[in-house]
Amino acid sequence: MVNKKYVGAHVSAAGGVENTPQNAATIGARAFAFFTKNQRQWSAKAITQKQTEEFLKELEEHGFTPESVLPHDSYLINLGHPDQEKREKSLDAFVDELQRCEQLGLTYLNFHPGSHLREISEQESLKLVADSINRALDVTSFTKAVIENTAGQGSNLGYKFEHLAEIIRHVEDQERVGVCLDTCHTFTAGYDLRDQESYNRTMKQFEQIVGFKYLMGMHLNDSKPELGSRKDRHESIGEGKIGLECFRLIMNDPRMDNIPMVLETPDSSRWPLEIELLYSLIE
Repeated sequence: MVNKKYVGAHVSAAGGVENTPQNAATIGARAFAFFTKNQRQWSAKAITQKQTEEFLKELEEHGFTPESVLPHDSYLINLGHPDQEKREKSLDAFVDELQRCEQLGLTYLNFHPGSHLREISEQESLKLVADSINRALDVTSFTKAVIENTAGQGSNLGYKFEHLAEIIRHVEDQERVGVCLDTCHTFTAGYDLRDQESYNRTMKQFEQIVGFKYLMGMHLNDSKPELGSRKDRHESIGEGKIGLECFRLIMNDPRMDNIPMVLETPDSSRWPLEIELLYSLIE
């Protein structure tokens, strides 16, 4: 059986989104992520029709499909914000991000669920995230909202598989919601992945609580901090506390076929080697 793994990295969109397919192809990627706008600003110039056409042309030219791209939204967005006015501002920005993805013909938008900021309970905040997703999906057409699990730093939601399941449960159109598992976040949130036994146990929990039918992407990162530290600091593949075995297991797990798997490791100059390394683990 052919191993259908699509590995790449989060590439720069400097100079315009139309440059991202070329940037991904240059490092030997078969999938990629990028920001459709500056991730640290609320507003941005619209993507022009010319940029859209150029992006689609480049995408096809370099052998990428819309399903092999996993754009990431702005870090400012907090769909679970306890303050209604601030949550509305986040929702408007989230809708804009979904619309940008739809303009580019892309299937997914990856995002962090949000934070309760210690002002309301996790449960209340998770419900607000789901409500925000429902409202965003209502005014957009086809791009799927892909929730990323978090390390659980500070007051961030999404570090438990139960959080992801709870959000999905309250989303009305479940065809348009999914999950992106980040290996570093999973590990530092307390789910072990370092050997066959712990990997099997964690993936069994994911299947039972969330379900693999919702897995629409992965971020492949080793971890600087220890298991369960609730800290989010990525390390190069095989050089952190997770180690290489986890990535061998992922690369040989058919449940991760046909989804974008994106490196966000700290040294971008090593991405071509890391992509090569990951493919070399396929048995």
